[in-house]
Amino acid sequence: MLKFTCDRQTFFTAITHVAKGVSQKSTIPALERLKLRLDHDILELTGYDLEFGIQRSIEVESSSVGEFVILPRLLSEAVRRFSGDRVTMEVDDNFVVKLFCDATEFQISAMSAEEYPALPSLDLNAGMQIEQPVLSSMIRQTHYAASVSEAKPVLTGELFEVDGDTLHVAAIDGYRLAVRQEPISSAEPYRFVVPKRTLLEVANMLRDEAEELCTISADRRHVVFEFNGYTVFSRLLEGEFHNYRSSIPSTFDTEITIDTGELTRCLERCSLLISGKYNAPVRCTFSGDSLGIWCKTGIGEINDKIPAQISGPDVTIGFDNRFLLDAVRAADCDQIKIQLTGGNRVAKLVPPQGESFIFLLMPIQLRQ
Repeated sequence: MLKFTCDRQTFFTAITHVAKGVSQKSTIPALERLKLRLDHDILELTGYDLEFGIQRSIEVESSSVGEFVILPRLLSEAVRRFSGDRVTMEVDDNFVVKLFCDATEFQISAMSAEEYPALPSLDLNAGMQIEQPVLSSMIRQTHYAASVSEAKPVLTGELFEVDGDTLHVAAIDGYRLAVRQEPISSAEPYRFVVPKRTLLEVANMLRDEAEELCTISADRRHVVFEFNGYTVFSRLLEGEFHNYRSSIPSTFDTEITIDTGELTRCLERCSLLISGKYNAPVRCTFSGDSLGIWCKTGIGEINDKIPAQISGPDVTIGFDNRFLLDAVRAADCDQIKIQLTGGNRVAKLVPPQGESFIFLLMPIQLRQ
């Protein structure tokens, strides 16, 4: 008999996050379940799908030692709906689980953890540390540019590269590039590619108000993120990541400073006319003190104009509306600079000062 008592909200939160690592469909039934391992007053929860996993240990009141696997959704929903502050779990030798909370007794089934695969053996380096809100921002500002095509699997992830005292995070899909950089203290250079799914799960778990740093460690095959008591581990993507630095233009002829919110709303209006069936580029004309945008599809037509500060020659250039909108939404600043060299060369988007982020966007050839 295994038995423990713990804080209900702490237990529920741990289940919710760790369950993100549980396999949705597997030839190994145990992987479709959450693994709970009890070692006296520590309960370790594990979700793992052979590529990606999450672990969390919480304090409990217990003198038991043992482990089992259980369906996370049913357990999570039961614990969420209990009304008390403390929950007690009992697991008998037949893996019948009883949950007690105030006057409620809830019974579900579990399974032996014998078939649960061993977690990967990691030979991690010292790792680097970064503030949680900074890492969250770096992921959220770049993930949109990761490829969705499996033609080159390494590009479905994001490159983490430490060069000197700077961490660069880059994503590229052949049409657009997003790079975010931040100063960091690291003992050695790093270069590895993390799957996009892993990074989005990490970003959703990071806390902007947290003072605790996130530690990132890696070996040749795996990366581990440790923060807020959670350990998130993932297999790295193999292959040669594109030399993104060679794609970034160092000069430009025309520079535009524009209000990010105004441009976002303008592009969102354009998107009302664009769908998979009705698709067309947006024609952007940078001239005088304004940006003129025109788009026409089988649904309708839009002419729009918003103010802009423009230095250099007038430019007319076409973009995929969604690609441009993704970049502008990711900017996360009140104004954005757009740097152009004619209407047929890559566009570069940067913040008003510095280059904490660099977004590149390939133009679309416009019909005259």
